[in-house]
Amino acid sequence: MRVPSFTPRVLRRAAVVLATVAATTLPSTIAAAPAQCADCCGGPVVVAPLSTAPPSTGVCTSPEPVVCQIRRETPQERVQARGIRMRYLGLIGEMDRVRCEMRAEGAGPEEIARRLVDMRNEAKEITRAGMTPEEVRQLEERNMAKYGNPLGPTADQLYAKYGSWEKVADASTRTSHAVDSELGLEYRPCPCDVTPAA
Repeated sequence: MRVPSFTPRVLRRAAVVLATVAATTLPSTIAAAPAQCADCCGGPVVVAPLSTAPPSTGVCTSPEPVVCQIRRETPQERVQARGIRMRYLGLIGEMDRVRCEMRAEGAGPEEIARRLVDMRNEAKEITRAGMTPEEVRQLEERNMAKYGNPLGPTADQLYAKYGSWEKVADASTRTSHAVDSELGLEYRPCPCDVTPAA
């Protein structure tokens, strides 16, 4: 069985995602109504406009530190944050496709889960290349304190937490609804019997 990873196919899909980012996040359209896509799956969908509020200086009420960081950003920085998040959600979509392919090829739950955890960590590295050093430092410090790993939990740590390789695979492709929502995004996975549009 071939070892799935982020391949040239992913780079082509990333180009589509980045084109979508450019089309939906230009500064002049920050507050514009998003285009609706009822049939979209396997990646990010813009579901709400970005906030044009000035950076927040008050106490953040969200329990999610990334949401608090987004609220402290300027509208232009939020545009960049949305673009980075869309790229990340596109990579999560590729992970969902790999999971379907591996199941179809007869891979077992542990093999699939371990591959998805590796891919999730690769996705984090790819995405962090577009972040500031300070943003990366904050994420890495949080993960080091929580998991002892700057990229996040290992497959074995997740198995110890969930007790099931299927649940580890599910956790690997789960996104933060709070962060997605703050950026006006939603991640929509495709069922294994659906092929997303190229």
